[in-house]
Amino acid sequence: MTPHRQLPPTTREAEIARGSRQVLARYAGTDRPLTLRLADGEEERPIELPTGAVSLLAHVLEAMAAGQGVTLVPEHAELTTVQAADVLNVSRPYLIKLLDEKAIPHRRVGTHRRVRMEDVMAYKGAVDREREEVLDRLTREAQENGMGYDRS
Repeated sequence: MTPHRQLPPTTREAEIARGSRQVLARYAGTDRPLTLRLADGEEERPIELPTGAVSLLAHVLEAMAAGQGVTLVPEHAELTTVQAADVLNVSRPYLIKLLDEKAIPHRRVGTHRRVRMEDVMAYKGAVDREREEVLDRLTREAQENGMGYDRS
């Protein structure tokens, strides 16, 4: 399965997502499947969703309600450099530099590079942790130097 990207919703789609999310949220925390009844004109058909899908759908609707686009990527997927750059919100040339520096593992398929989603997310997590540590240190230093930050 390849990544699926849904662009940011329209205002109407965000409103629908908000309402659907509120209803679905009541069921997202349960440990049992959820049966939905789909109605299309005269036809009504029940479908059963596994618990993981209910939770995932709730998160998708939450993002859409906030006006955000959503990308679904299977956990063991291999991404193109364009897709990996999108996930990291960096340019493709910058991603290529990271790959060449071996900051993120990858493999070559002919002349193309492929990057595992797990490796992209591991790199992103490491960068996020490092950023948090730097911000914590700067905040601590600002507090120690009385630069207007209270220790409360």
